[in-house]
Amino acid sequence: MDAGIVALLIPLAPFIVGGFAIWTRHQRRMAELQVQATAEKAAQYASHSRELEERVRVLERIITDGGYDTALQIEALRDTRGVEAARASEPKIN
Repeated sequence: MDAGIVALLIPLAPFIVGGFAIWTRHQRRMAELQVQATAEKAAQYASHSRELEERVRVLERIITDGGYDTALQIEALRDTRGVEAARASEPKIN
């Protein structure tokens, strides 16, 4: 390496190291945010999956249980779903 380049890099070294530290901190923060967003999406998918599983269970129960009037059960489910939707739209207090 040329002595002139080394002489120029020595005074710039603190700025280069500082810039690298800031860039590294930024990259770490971006990775943390991405992990957080991924975890939130996974929780949403799990919740949606549970809802679908519950619907399938209800449908299986309606189809396999011939002792009840199917139309009345479907209407009852619609009424229940309306109540659940109203509850879901209410603001949650933590």
